[in-house]
Amino acid sequence: MSSSETIGSYLARLAAGRPTPGGGATGALQAAQGAALLGMAARFTTGEGYEDRAERMERIAARADEIVQAALQVSDDDQAAFGAVADAYALPAGSDEEQAERSEAIQRALRGAVVPPRELARIAAEVIGLCSDVVDAVNPNVLSDVAAAAEAARAAAATALVTLEINLRSVEDEDVREGLRSDIHDAETAVETAAGVTRRVRDALGG
Repeated sequence: MSSSETIGSYLARLAAGRPTPGGGATGALQAAQGAALLGMAARFTTGEGYEDRAERMERIAARADEIVQAALQVSDDDQAAFGAVADAYALPAGSDEEQAERSEAIQRALRGAVVPPRELARIAAEVIGLCSDVVDAVNPNVLSDVAAAAEAARAAAATALVTLEINLRSVEDEDVREGLRSDIHDAETAVETAAGVTRRVRDALGG
């Protein structure tokens, strides 16, 4: 599981020539890092001088903690789902019956594989939205960390976006495809919003 590994062991697995972990799982860890940074920034805005917004920041920090755990779960789910796709493609296809069974198994696995990136897109968008909400209220000493959180989440959203587009090409179920189109649009919006957060932080810093 991603949450129980050292960074070094995870990166070693990532660099190895194996199907998992891949981009989707890594995107989920980027979302987790963004959420953790957001939580840190919020907690630095709860002490003396921030009494008027402490309760709000505490709620954001608590939600950020929840998002970290959700993102770690998505990382594990993505690895499992992609592994199932790889297993389906490895099924025998010597006879017509085997080919039909293999095709059905592949489509079934592909339908399952769309779930983690869809959830990743939602999580990344929430982190970015929270970053946007706190830009004008956070402790100035951690303002750059809000931009870093938004950029980490932007990478996650962009990863989800590309993965969803790949899935859209592969999945045949039209209901699933329609949902993917909607999620792709939302991910594109999140990427743009994150860029806006960074611009606002740079403007505030005089950049």
